[in-house]
This record gives sequence, structure tokens and C-alpha cells, in this order.
Amino acid sequence: MDIRQLARGTVEWPRLERVVRTLAERYDLESVRVEFLEADNWLSIPCVLNDQYFVKIVSRQNALVHGLLTTGRNVGAFSSGTEGFFDRFDTPLQMVEHEFEATQRMREVGLNTPKPIDAFEVNGLGVLVLEYLPDFQTLGDLSDDEILANTRPLFEMLAALHEHELVHGDLRAENVLLKGGELYFIDATSVSEGRIHEASAYDVACALAILEPRIGAREAVKAAVSVYDESVLLSARSFLDFVRLRPDHEFDTTQLRSEVENVADSRP
Repeated sequence: MDIRQLARGTVEWPRLERVVRTLAERYDLESVRVEFLEADNWLSIPCVLNDQYFVKIVSRQNALVHGLLTTGRNVGAFSSGTEGFFDRFDTPLQMVEHEFEATQRMREVGLNTPKPIDAFEVNGLGVLVLEYLPDFQTLGDLSDDEILANTRPLFEMLAALHEHELVHGDLRAENVLLKGGELYFIDATSVSEGRIHEASAYDVACALAILEPRIGAREAVKAAVSVYDESVLLSARSFLDFVRLRPDHEFDTTQLRSEVENVADSRP
């Protein structure tokens, strides 16, 4: 069995069926069609309901794995010279309530996200319901030219998030969608209050890590510095080694660090 499948675990069909019946009752649906998705996801069982609702079902095992990953991330942050700033959740309900609130806050400040609809608990399972976005592409699905065209908009979205003292905390190619020519954020995580500066720098480091393999370190840093002050990039530089340890980021740390330092050295 794949390690991600093992970590995600399984939920018995009667419990899943109860979730589906609850959704049908809550939304007064006469008939229900459910498509369970094959997602590279450790932390939920995703499905689409009637091509209208995107549903994430979170189990206690998902919450446990989230707690273990959060501990690892906080240790990694410490290795980068700062205290850990990622929050953990003890229950499936807490996980889905947080994502609902984070998505709602991003929409309130004008960022594109799927519309949050509901978050509740059924038989110990957390259930998050979002607007279903058909016909999207993830950032990783785009061609290099398409990624280059969306690089500055990506940093502009991050900057808007940070200006409102919000962070993403789990930025990777799968969590940035392109639909109708516009970028969308999904799957934001939670960080401790008062740690926005460090978490914002971590977000920027993750964005650079996404972009470097596709458009090169120079273009990635050039786009970042067109939106952010070089001091933010220097802070992001300290997180590059930590980000490189994540299994969902493969990039040239040395090239990125060199380009960031070149930008800083060129400024008066």
C-alpha cells in the first residue's frame, strides 16, 4: 500500500453513507450522485456531490496525521532559526471549521477561493463543503509559459493575503488553481497569532520553490521582488532549506539563494 494511502487510512462505507445522507437532508436533495476523487492527499477523503458541492471528509486518523505533520513542520521552522508557528488541531471538526473560516476570510479580502458552504460533524467525521469548481487546472498542470504569465499574479495574491495579516501556510502547486484565466487558493492552513512575519516569509519561500523548477530561479526571484521588498525575500531565504525537505517541493536551493542575495546586493 502507498504510504499516503496508509497515512490517510480508510473510513467504513456505512459511515461515508451516513455523511452522504446527511448532506442530502441538509441541502434538500431528492437524488444524490457522489464521485470519490483519487487525490494525492493525506488529510481527507475528497468527493464531489451532484457536480455542485466539493466535500472533504476528515477522520480521526487524518487529524492524527495532521498533528504529526504539524509537529514536523514546527521542528523544521526551528531549524530555520525561528520558533514553530504552525497550529495543530485535535479533532476532525476543528480541522474542517478552520478551513471553512480561512477560506471565508480569504474571500472577504477579495481573493479567489471556492465559496465555503458548510462545516459540521457526522459520527466523529469532520465534513467540509465548498463550491465545486469544474474545469480548473492546478499550477502544476500549466505549461512553463502559462506559469510564467501567472507568476506575478501569484505573488500579488500572496501579498494581498499578507497585507490583511493572513497567510496560506501550505502553498504548493496543487493548492493554486487556474480557472477562467484567474488564480484561486485552496487548502490554507493555520499559523499562530503574532507570527505573521515569519509565516509570510515561509509562504514566499514556498512560492519560489514551486516556480524555480519551471521558470528558473532568476525569473522566480524577479517576479517576487517586483511585489515584495527585498527584506521579505531575505527572510524567505532562511526557509528554503526547510521547504526543500518537504516531499512536495523539489527545487535548486543554491540557485534560489544566490538570486535572492544578488537582488539584495544590487539595492542601495
